[in-house]
Amino acid sequence: MMTFGRSLIVGVALWGFAGIAFAQSTKVYKEGPVVELSYIKIKPGRFDDYMKFLDTTYKSLMEANKKAGLITSYAVYSTSARTPQEPDLILSITYPNMAALDKSEEAEAIAAKVVGSDDVQNKATIDRGAMREVLGSQLMRELVLK
Repeated sequence: MMTFGRSLIVGVALWGFAGIAFAQSTKVYKEGPVVELSYIKIKPGRFDDYMKFLDTTYKSLMEANKKAGLITSYAVYSTSARTPQEPDLILSITYPNMAALDKSEEAEAIAAKVVGSDDVQNKATIDRGAMREVLGSQLMRELVLK
């Protein structure tokens, strides 16, 4: 038999959980797609080389990820660097949600098929280092107003 004190504690706990559920259901937005931005500084005289890479290997990899449903879109943006420490290009990849970022095994399998083995991918990363410097990246989640 439950005592009054225990009944009160259980009642307060249930009321608290109901309040949390109500608060979550009254949000005026829903969590939307996730965008990853990579900030790239092109090394002098290497712009055309890097753009060729983006138009070939990078584009093939992004299209394969898109076909697999891991990403919804990607884009390359040119920007005017105001200082030597700012990017020349911004690469954008849009994922349908945060969970899509956790599908690393599937993404690795696609990269192996499109680009090649880990050794080939590592060499390609080193080769790209001669063309550009990655200044950083950022993840953003869209909040879609209801």
